[in-house]
Amino acid sequence: MDAAGVEAVWRIESARIVAALTRFTGDFGLAEDATQEAVAEALVSWPLASPANPAGWLMATARRRAVDAIRRRTTLQDRYAVLAADLAAGPPVDEAADPDRIDDDVLALMFISCHPVLSPEARVALTLRVVGGLSSEEIARAFLVPVPTVQARITRGKKTIAAAGVPFELPAAGERRERLGGVLSVLYVIFAEGSTATSGDRLVRPEVAYEAIRLARTLAALQPDEPEVHGLLALFELTAARFPARTGPDGSPILLEDQDRRRWDVAAIRRGWAALATASTRGLGPYGLQAAIAAAHASAPSVEATDWERIVVLYEALGRVAPSPVVELNRAVAVAMASGPAQALAIVDELVAADRLPGSHLVPTVRGELLARLGRRPEARAELELAARLCANRRERSVLLRKAATLS
Repeated sequence: MDAAGVEAVWRIESARIVAALTRFTGDFGLAEDATQEAVAEALVSWPLASPANPAGWLMATARRRAVDAIRRRTTLQDRYAVLAADLAAGPPVDEAADPDRIDDDVLALMFISCHPVLSPEARVALTLRVVGGLSSEEIARAFLVPVPTVQARITRGKKTIAAAGVPFELPAAGERRERLGGVLSVLYVIFAEGSTATSGDRLVRPEVAYEAIRLARTLAALQPDEPEVHGLLALFELTAARFPARTGPDGSPILLEDQDRRRWDVAAIRRGWAALATASTRGLGPYGLQAAIAAAHASAPSVEATDWERIVVLYEALGRVAPSPVVELNRAVAVAMASGPAQALAIVDELVAADRLPGSHLVPTVRGELLARLGRRPEARAELELAARLCANRRERSVLLRKAATLS
């Protein structure tokens, strides 16, 4: 088996192996390190002789690596003896480890990776590393940060978890529901970066967004009775369905009104609708409402035929349950389509007066568009040029400058 095959097995099995090994050792950091060492060994040995059960091989090798590491810790000799005996009595290489507990293990791993004691950046890095199976290099490319920065976040995160004494266990049902929002927010951040990159020369990073979708599907399978999990998955599917039409062959952005909707992913739209239907059974939360907005776009044959009044109502509901300046800004866009730019501009001007989104290119972008529709061309151009200066994504910035140039 070549390196690509090793990577494929790792991507599929990594969360299960790290999770089971964390329970086995009681040490999250040690489990992740031992599993990485097992993968490194696989890269050397598998091209020479592929194991009959690659996942079982990785599990057994990682367990041995963990025991070796514990043996080297002289203060943990008693614990090593217990683990060594457990290893001797454990499953052979060709058997799966603890299949009856693996789902709970992966779910516990997700809650640990998104634990409140960690910084937001560490939560994202750890989730992608230990649950998603991405390498430090892949995470660095996804978020356009240096590899040492990612490695430092992962290292600090593991040390923080160890210092806080975070146990490897599922939170109690009540606490789990409280902390589920943190897990969902991490997945949302990952998907958002893939859907519209905050910086760099690519508008969309599909590989990042699809990783978030894969993790959301895993979470939905592990938490089938949580409507907001399905709401988040619906939002991801319905948004990603538009990816094929969002950029041209050269990577240049294509605005919603100019997209060829025949290129939208019909299968993803159907999956999104199905997830939204599941989320709707007990009322829609913030992610479910965002998914309903995405569904309104997905069901419309054109921008003009979109049910903008419904979208305005959905944004109003979202503003009540999860108020934020971004929600208000998006509501203004919908109001402009439903009722005209003047009413929408009043909403945006309130955001400006309150300085709700300082330093963001989003407010001058929307304000410039509204001013242009009202015929106030010099003001509109100034706003779009300001938006371009504030925008860190090169592709998005080029669109803003192009629009500003048409207003000269």
